[in-house]
Amino acid sequence: MSERSGYKSGVPCWVDLSSTDVTLSVRFYREIFGWEAVFDPRPEAGGHGRFTLRGKAVAGIGPSRGDGGSSVWNTWVATEDAGLTAARVREAGGEVVVEPAGVFGEGAMTVVRDPSGASVTAWQVGPRQGAEIVGEPGALAWNELVTRDTARCGAFYPAVFGWGVKDVDGAGGRCVEWQVDGHPVAGMTESGPRVPPDTPPHWLAYFAAEDVDATVARAEELGGTVVLPRTPAPRGPVAVLADPQSALFAVVGPDRPRR
Repeated sequence: MSERSGYKSGVPCWVDLSSTDVTLSVRFYREIFGWEAVFDPRPEAGGHGRFTLRGKAVAGIGPSRGDGGSSVWNTWVATEDAGLTAARVREAGGEVVVEPAGVFGEGAMTVVRDPSGASVTAWQVGPRQGAEIVGEPGALAWNELVTRDTARCGAFYPAVFGWGVKDVDGAGGRCVEWQVDGHPVAGMTESGPRVPPDTPPHWLAYFAAEDVDATVARAEELGGTVVLPRTPAPRGPVAVLADPQSALFAVVGPDRPRR
């Protein structure tokens, strides 16, 4: 079943796109994933909205934070207590970028930064749990931290989210599968030679695609670029792309395991 109604604490539950050009981003992702965009009309929402698939929420969309911001996909992880998560972040050597705060009565969030500089959002679930569809074409399939500091991050995230750790085979460098109750929920991979040296540490969102090659070709037609061409991976064939606003994301083929 790809539809979800809830998430356990520690499970990535949502992704949102901070875009330097929201209109162009909506056009791009509509064409490659079939998403529609629904925006919150309230002024206090700041122009944020949701991408939907078959009427179900699959991701968020909104303008980049601050002047001169870049376009980026942000990963959100479910938590039972955003305040407690923020305290654990500080204890583990991370930084709290946005203090815990409620969001329109739907839950509470805190934005944090790990020791390598990658940001992630902790979401204290309320009436809004997260993505309503996962693991099918056009929906979120996996979340992975890409960093050169796997030692510190490998200790940081289990301390913050209570994740179990399993080392797995990778193309080069350290690769880790993080687990909740023995089930894989996220990963970490060491930045290798195929990652441009000026690429900062980041959480990479993987979206399922029925046909990776066709999705990559369509993305290029629409102004996207290929960062990592199609390559075999344990979760299915993977390609890493940058959208026309330079936000990185990945697509993964249909022979991936269910989350």
